[in-house]
Order: sequence, then structure tokens, then C-alpha cells
Amino acid sequence: MNLYTAPYPDNIERLNVEPVNARRNRQPLYAPRRKVFPKRAEGRFRRIKWIVMLVTLGIYYLAPWISWDRGPYAPDQAILIDLSSRRFFFFFIEIWPQEFYYVAGLLVMAGFGLFLVTSAVGRAWCGYTCPQTVWVDLFLVVERAIEGDRNARMKLDASPMSFAKLRKRVVKHSIWLLIGIVTGGAWIFYFADAPSLLVSLFTGHAPAAAYTTVAILTATTYVLGGLMREQVCTYMCPWPRIQGAMLDENSLVVTYNDWRGEQRSRHAKKALVNGLSVGDCVDCNACVAVCPMGIDIRDGQQMECITCALCIDACDGVMDKLGKPRGLIAYATLSEYSSNMSLATDEGRTAVQPSRVRNEDGTFIPAIRHFNWRIIFRPRTVFYAVAWASVGVAMLVHLTFRERLELNVVHDRNPQYVLESDGSLRNGYTLRILNMVPTPRDVNISLVGLEGATMRIPEFGKEDARSFTVHAEPDAATTLKVFVTRKPTGAAINEFLFVIEDTEHADRATYRAAFNAPGDIK
Repeated sequence: MNLYTAPYPDNIERLNVEPVNARRNRQPLYAPRRKVFPKRAEGRFRRIKWIVMLVTLGIYYLAPWISWDRGPYAPDQAILIDLSSRRFFFFFIEIWPQEFYYVAGLLVMAGFGLFLVTSAVGRAWCGYTCPQTVWVDLFLVVERAIEGDRNARMKLDASPMSFAKLRKRVVKHSIWLLIGIVTGGAWIFYFADAPSLLVSLFTGHAPAAAYTTVAILTATTYVLGGLMREQVCTYMCPWPRIQGAMLDENSLVVTYNDWRGEQRSRHAKKALVNGLSVGDCVDCNACVAVCPMGIDIRDGQQMECITCALCIDACDGVMDKLGKPRGLIAYATLSEYSSNMSLATDEGRTAVQPSRVRNEDGTFIPAIRHFNWRIIFRPRTVFYAVAWASVGVAMLVHLTFRERLELNVVHDRNPQYVLESDGSLRNGYTLRILNMVPTPRDVNISLVGLEGATMRIPEFGKEDARSFTVHAEPDAATTLKVFVTRKPTGAAINEFLFVIEDTEHADRATYRAAFNAPGDIK
């Protein structure tokens, strides 16, 4: 039997659904929200989204509760942004304020990573891992569990208010608010010791900033994820408007292959009897019904499409029932789509003719282009990948070999120098020793250069010397007042080095300082 002309089965459900921005009535600017009731989808991409949702939400909610032993002098929370001591802890990594360039490097990596993903597989970030997408998916799970799937929710929404409807709405919104509270609560646990803060929250002893943050994040999660949903992606997010710069003709995007789908027909049997050519699309609207954005992918590429691929799952299910190959809606590149479209339309001279892309047995002709994974590895994506990896490797190398002992020196501004009774000159300095490891250690401070000079640390009450050993507190800055005295020597060199070193850990830091004399002050 000719598979292409075989009659369509009658078990394909045709859904009564209208896209929110159909090509024939699309609004040029903001339009009032029309509720979208996405139908539950099943398939490989839906399973991927479930996995991503579980992983991302699991990381977000559970990460603050992971312990990491750093010894008795440092917090044991694996991931902690300690604002009071101005530290960022990430497992074995500790970032100090002066090392903010690591954060800048992570932001650069995030940028290149986003460019790489978008140029390779379109808006996969939006469709799978964007927080808005993940939380909307979670809210939809709650909504379906309480109100039912698409038809039941539409019927409930259109019905007059009743006790049953009120009960379902109250339960649904209460769970949404609870999710928002947990979301805000999880966020603040990244900024303080999680177990202690949890107790403080419930006993009313937490800082006001904690309650304010939870309230704000609860409200934004509830409003953006529960009430606005697709409006956030359409009107608030800037990424749909700049993604075009990241895409090219070889980027994978969710595509309706009208070169094999047109002409659509809801009455394929009659069309075939009448000798009309029809495509694989039976106009069942399954792709529209499952779309969380409420759009019709058959209208072509649209800003609102987040490439979640649920329409692919819906369409593949229909194709399976029809006994036809999957891929009527699929991830495809513009170059392969254009090539196939050219075959189906005789270089654009005719409307789509299914017979031009099919063999007699219904299979596709050899000239039809299909997706090839090698197209992802092209100069543009390779450049982004190399740039991303280079930044990451540079950060890892610098992180591995960075010094964990630093020295900052500030010269006294008033007075710049003091002339003593024996003719010696004295300069005052404030030394700040940064011990950037969570263990105490003894650090030797010495002068290098400046012949005939000695130093004194008043709080030690010792005689003048060229070097001292001080105790540096763990994971903290130790501040010392140091006076350097130089006897008259006639030497013109007025620069020297403060050197600190911990011989046990082979850490060393230096600071070039100036020694002011009467002739140097102008």
C-alpha cells in the first residue's frame, strides 16, 4: 500500500484551541493576557524537562544544607555568601572581596556559555533551565494535580463560582504561596548558617532583612510563576529580543517542517478520494494545546517560542498513531529547512507538493536533508567553546597558584615624618596582614633595603629590630601599627620593602613602601 496515500485513522483527537498570537490576529504591541491552559505532554523532551526540573530545584533547595569541614575557624556550610565577614565559600574555595575578579570571570563564562548554547541549540536555556520556566513547570504540576488537565481546567475557569471551585482555587494558590515562601527561604539560607537561621526564622529572632527578602521573593515567585507565566517571557525578559544575534542558519531551533506537512487537512480521506494532495499535518492542534506559551509553531519562528520542544512530543505522538515518520515538528536548522523547502516547492515556483519529497512507498527521497550532529561543531560554536574553556582554565590555574598571604600598607599622612632628637627620621605605617587560610599561623615581618633602618611595633613593646614575628588570626585581617626609624646615613635611596612570610606554608608577600624625608615633601 502506498503509505503516503493511506487513509488517516479516525482516532486522532482534534483539539479546539486557538493560539494566543495567531498570525492573522497578532498584536503589534502589548495585548491583554489571554489565559493559556497547556495540556500535559508526554515524550522524550517532556522527560528531559522533568529531569532538569528535579535537578535544578534539588540543587537550589538543598545546596545550603550541604556541610563541608573547613576546620574549627571557618564555617562548615559548603556554599555560603558571608556578608558579615565579606567572604564567599564554595566547598574548598574561598573568595575574598579583593578577589572579585573570580566572580567577574564566572560572569564572563556564563555569557560565553549562553552564547554557545544559543548558537548551537537555540533557546535551550529558556526552554529547560531558566528559573522562570522551571518554576512555571512546578506551578503547572500543582495546578494539574488539583484542577485536572487542560479541558477540566478550562471548564472550571468558565464555570460560575461555587464551593468546589473556591476550594480548588484556595488550595492551589495556597500551595503556590507555600512554594514561594520555600523559594524565598532557600535563598536567604545561602547568606547565613542555614540551621541557625531556620530556627531564628520560626522563633521571630531573624534579622528584619531576612523576613523582607522572604516576603519579596515569595511575592515575585507567586506573581511571575503563577499569575503572569508566559507574559514574563514575552514582555519582561530581554533575551528573546537579543537571541537573533546569537542564531545563524546552522542553529537548531524548533521548526514546523511545512515542506512535508502542507497542505493540512482535517478531512484527509475526502481529500485523497478527490485526488487532492495533502501533507502529514492533520491540523489536530496538539502542538498548540501543549505549548506553555500558547503559540502555534506552524506560524513559523516567533519571539515567544522558548524551544521547550513539547510541541515535538505532541506531534510525534500523532505521527505514531498515523504510522508516519516522526519529525513533522523537530529541531532543525534554517539551512536544512530551506534546502528541503526548495525541493518541495520546485525552487519556490510552486506551492508545497508532497509528492516531490516522497517516494512511491511514502519514504523520503534521498535528497532530503536530515539533522547531522556534526553541524554543531562549526567555527562559531568552536570559538565560543574555546573562549569559555580558556576563561575557565585561566581561573583554575590562578586559583591553584594564588597566594593565601597578602600585605597592604598605608603610610601615615599626618605627619609624613618625625625628626627625632638624635637626628633620626621616623615614618609611621599601618600594616594589614591578610591570613587567607582558616588556620592561625605565625608570620615574620622584615625590612628589605633602606640601610640603617629599624622598625618598632608599639603593641609588642620590644626593642627596634629589622624583623618581628606576629600571630595572624585564621581567615582574618591582622592590623598593626609600625614605626620605621632611619638614622642619618646620607643615602639617597628612600624606598624599601615590607616582606611577610610563613615559612611553614611557603607563603610570602611583599609591599614596596616609601620612606619620607624633609627633602621629599613638596
